[in-house]
Amino acid sequence: MPMNAQPARILKLAAPLRLQVLESLRAGIISGRLAPGARITERELTEMLGVSRTVIREALRQLETEGLVENVPNKGPVVRELSLGEAKDLYSIRAVLEGFAARLFAENASSENMTRLEAGLNDVVQAYESGDANRVLETKNGFYAVLFEGASSETLSSMLNTLHARIWRWRALGLTHPERSRNRSQESIANLRAVLSAIRQRDGESAERITREEANKAATEVMRLLGSIASRKR
Repeated sequence: MPMNAQPARILKLAAPLRLQVLESLRAGIISGRLAPGARITERELTEMLGVSRTVIREALRQLETEGLVENVPNKGPVVRELSLGEAKDLYSIRAVLEGFAARLFAENASSENMTRLEAGLNDVVQAYESGDANRVLETKNGFYAVLFEGASSETLSSMLNTLHARIWRWRALGLTHPERSRNRSQESIANLRAVLSAIRQRDGESAERITREEANKAATEVMRLLGSIASRKR
């Protein structure tokens, strides 16, 4: 693992140690500090983070479950490469599940859920206006977390949380890449506002349709960027 890709040393605060290590490594992968294909060495991580190998192994197992790390024979854990086929598949599933969550939210959400979703969208808009891609990703995660919670389906929420962990890097790529479409930010804001409008009217069918459309447009953008990256490697 390159020395300039070092994650931050763990401070051993209130959060469980394994969780701190997991979040540090996940952030390194999502941000690109740990590049796709990079080998992850337990011994180096133990020294860098100041934790035991047991903690490192537990975190790596979780990252493998999330699809961010894979064990390669005779090489060990590496950061998984971005795959066009896998990204396309996951985004298709995302569109269906998020659309269904929006429908359930429109049909079941309380007024408190509605207020929280409105506040979440305001946060997203402000994040886009700030130009901070990390903040945009964080606030959009918050918006969708409220949406999933208000859908009142633990099974659906669990499936979506796992899915989002796997596509996190692609979502980050879509927000930070220098070739990102100029109008994509405003398009995303407009779509989320349309989703919220449909939800306010308790129109589950429209909320589902618009949410699917937004996920599919995000997929199209990511596919385009990944295709551009792949073409430059040839």
